[in-house]
Amino acid sequence: MTTTDSQHGLEQKLARPPKELLSSTSFLLKRLGWEIKDRAMEAFESTGLTPQHHAVLSVLEEGAPETQGTIADALGYDRSHLVGLLDELEERGLVQRRRDPVDRRRHLVSLTAEGKETLTRLRSIVKRFEKEFFAPLDAGQRETLHSLLLVLASHHDKRYGSSGH
Repeated sequence: MTTTDSQHGLEQKLARPPKELLSSTSFLLKRLGWEIKDRAMEAFESTGLTPQHHAVLSVLEEGAPETQGTIADALGYDRSHLVGLLDELEERGLVQRRRDPVDRRRHLVSLTAEGKETLTRLRSIVKRFEKEFFAPLDAGQRETLHSLLLVLASHHDKRYGSSGH
């Protein structure tokens, strides 16, 4: 066996994280967060939109026109970053911005009919990639995982609490 053969054999062996990291819940959450983000970006790629666009459309679909600041705050997005997302959505005809008649310094943002149709398509994409990602879990485990994550999220960010709904 040559040195190249033994190096190739080592490359074939699966490199695993150390036990210390595998026993760390925060490490696993971080790794899974990166993985689901990558898969979501890949799933949305054909639409020309991103999961962040989906989130903005979801906020707008829940109610009356929102101010740009309210949308940014609801999603935890930087306000200047949100302006870019809204520009992209507006260029595609998915949202409409207009001056707030009460405060002309602000813009009200609303979902267009085309935005509602796009949101429906994006939801089916999310449903599909989540089904694939969470396939190893049965329905009860998925519900338990979601409940536990919601408890953690609401503890660390009050927007996720039941009073925020």
